[in-house]
Amino acid sequence: MPHTAFGVEPNRRATYELRQSRYQNLGKVVADAADAIWQESGNRVRLLDVGTFDGVSRRYIEAYPIGDKIDFEAVDLYPYGKEYVYKHDQWTHHEIDLLNGMPQLESNSYDIVICEQVLEHLTDVVPTIQDLVRVVKPGGTLMVGVPIFPDGAHWIRKYAVPVLDRLFKTKKVRGHVQAWSKRTFIKQWSDFDSIDIQETRGFRIVSGGILRPLEFTKTWWKINRAIGAAMPGLCTEIQFVGRKTEAA
Repeated sequence: MPHTAFGVEPNRRATYELRQSRYQNLGKVVADAADAIWQESGNRVRLLDVGTFDGVSRRYIEAYPIGDKIDFEAVDLYPYGKEYVYKHDQWTHHEIDLLNGMPQLESNSYDIVICEQVLEHLTDVVPTIQDLVRVVKPGGTLMVGVPIFPDGAHWIRKYAVPVLDRLFKTKKVRGHVQAWSKRTFIKQWSDFDSIDIQETRGFRIVSGGILRPLEFTKTWWKINRAIGAAMPGLCTEIQFVGRKTEAA
C-alpha cells in the first residue's frame, strides 16, 4: 500500500521518509520567505526552481497557504517532457542546459531561487552558481542543496572512485560527478560577497535498510532534524539558505 511522505508526496516508502526531509525543510523555508514578502508588499512572489525535474519542491511549498501567492518558474532540460512536472501547466518553463549557466534569465529578478540536488550532476558548476547568484533580487532568498561526504572522504569519491571505475571497467553510470564536504561546498560560494549564507542544515546520517520502520515515526524524523542542525557536516545532504545583499 503506498504511503504519502509528510502528507504531500504520494507513493513514497515512509510517512517521514528521511530522504525527502530536505524537501520538507525547503517547503517551510520558502513558505516563510514568501509569506514575509506578501505581508510586507502585497505583491505576488516570483520563484525560480532550478533543476525542477518532477516538480517535487512545489508539492512541499504548497503544503502551506502562501503557495497560491507564488508564481512558479522552472529551469530544466525536461528529459521526460514538461508534462512530467507536477502541475506542469501552472509553471513558466525555461528549457536550459545549465552547463552554460542561465543567460536567458534576467538579472536581479526573482524573489526566491531554489536549486536542490542538481549541482552534483554538472561537470562544471561555475556558470550555474554564478547565475544562481545573478538572478536573485537584492534582499531575495537563495536556497541550495547537495549531497556531501565527511571532510576528506569527498576527495576519495571525487578522485579515487572514477579511477577505480576505469580500472575495474565498472559499467555503472554515476550520475553524481561532483563531490563536496560541507566545508568545500560552502567555500565554493566564498567569491560571492553579495550572498550572505545565513543557515546550513544537514539531512540524513543513516536511513533506509533495517532502520526503515523508524521512518514511519515523527520522533525519528525530529531526532534526525536535530542532528542535522547541530552537525550538518556529518550528514549525507546539506542545504544552505542565503540572502542576497546587493545587486550582482
